[in-house]
Amino acid sequence: MGRGKNGHCHRSVQNLLQDSDTVLVIADGLFADSLDRIRGELSQVRHFVLVRAEAREGFQNYDQLISRASQENPQDPGLTDSDVYNIMYSSGTTGAPKGIVHTHYIRAMYCTLFASAWRMTPESVALHAGSIVFNGAMLDLMPWMYLGCTYILHESFNAEAVIRDIEKEKVTHVVMVPSQIIAILNSPAFEPEALQSLEMIHNVGAPLHLEYKTQINELLPGRFYELYGLTEGFITVLDKHDAVRKVGSVGVPPAFFEMRILNEEGQECGVGEIGQICGTGPTVMTGYYKRDDLTEQTIVEGLVHTGDAGYVDEDGYLFLVDRIKDMIISGGVNVYPKDIEEIVIQHPAVQEVAVFGVPDERWGETPVAAVVPREGEVIEVPELKEWINRRVDAKFQRVTDVVVMEAFPRNVAGKILKREMRDEHKNR
Repeated sequence: MGRGKNGHCHRSVQNLLQDSDTVLVIADGLFADSLDRIRGELSQVRHFVLVRAEAREGFQNYDQLISRASQENPQDPGLTDSDVYNIMYSSGTTGAPKGIVHTHYIRAMYCTLFASAWRMTPESVALHAGSIVFNGAMLDLMPWMYLGCTYILHESFNAEAVIRDIEKEKVTHVVMVPSQIIAILNSPAFEPEALQSLEMIHNVGAPLHLEYKTQINELLPGRFYELYGLTEGFITVLDKHDAVRKVGSVGVPPAFFEMRILNEEGQECGVGEIGQICGTGPTVMTGYYKRDDLTEQTIVEGLVHTGDAGYVDEDGYLFLVDRIKDMIISGGVNVYPKDIEEIVIQHPAVQEVAVFGVPDERWGETPVAAVVPREGEVIEVPELKEWINRRVDAKFQRVTDVVVMEAFPRNVAGKILKREMRDEHKNR
């Protein structure tokens, strides 16, 4: 469980434990107080177990618990491919989290397909820094368990610590979200020579802006991978050998997957035509836990409807345009935030950018750019706004406001919560 710092976090954990019908909670001792606040509301939980902490009222100690276990091998529980392995909750960037059911078969596919795609071997060394409760962490964790290679887990993300351990431990594979990659590239400790052992620098969670992709491909060539995918199970992979040739793409579906780009009428789009990304494959969820209604809305005629807009080129490579829910409709024209973000990120003082739509009486919606400045830089809002609006491709892409922030709100998976930024701007 994540570290709850306020009542909202406590309620979120409580809601997830109740929704998932959890009967056993195992948590680090750091979370004992947080669990204690909600324990009385979790009548279905029969046992609370703490790791790295002494037993206390209402909680068992993990070491004491396992010390009472028999030394004999447990009985075979008779698990099959179709048995539930986990319920992984969606990140909730566009609404309330949903419980996504993965079976043992699905997780076995994570082991084998991703071990192959990342070219991992028993001699590989993977490093993961930060949360392992979101599905992106499974991209190298499952192949590591399958192959028996080395896995280094940092308790939290620190760019300098990651750079240090990559060099020290000769790490070969890393999976990171965009904010982590950006932090490493901007770290005073960053030196390409320190990362020479890497065979894979993998971006996941959201597209990495072209400015940073280009930097990686120039300074650390032949290492950049990118995965587009949903916890619901459809994915595409940009291989490191395509990272320059198909820059801007998020790759192609792996073996055994199928992808279609569908228009609003459900017809397949042509090359270069934007539509909804849909697909299927062996990692697709069995459904949302206790939500058959949402499952039927998401999986239609065997295809996961992602809610994302994109197009394919003449070679079948997918180019992600944006989340359909993030699309801005200004004066009847579809405006994709990503197109504006790729312009803003080129400003020398901008480290991160997120564009979202806000209501406008005349146009319906207009774009607003939120930015995080590079360390030591000061951004003047009128100047940056003018800079952006001189460079965008069309009038409807011009931003009506610029918001300077110290950091973006993110979920535990590191994804930017544009919904919160929209609400905050509306209430200003």
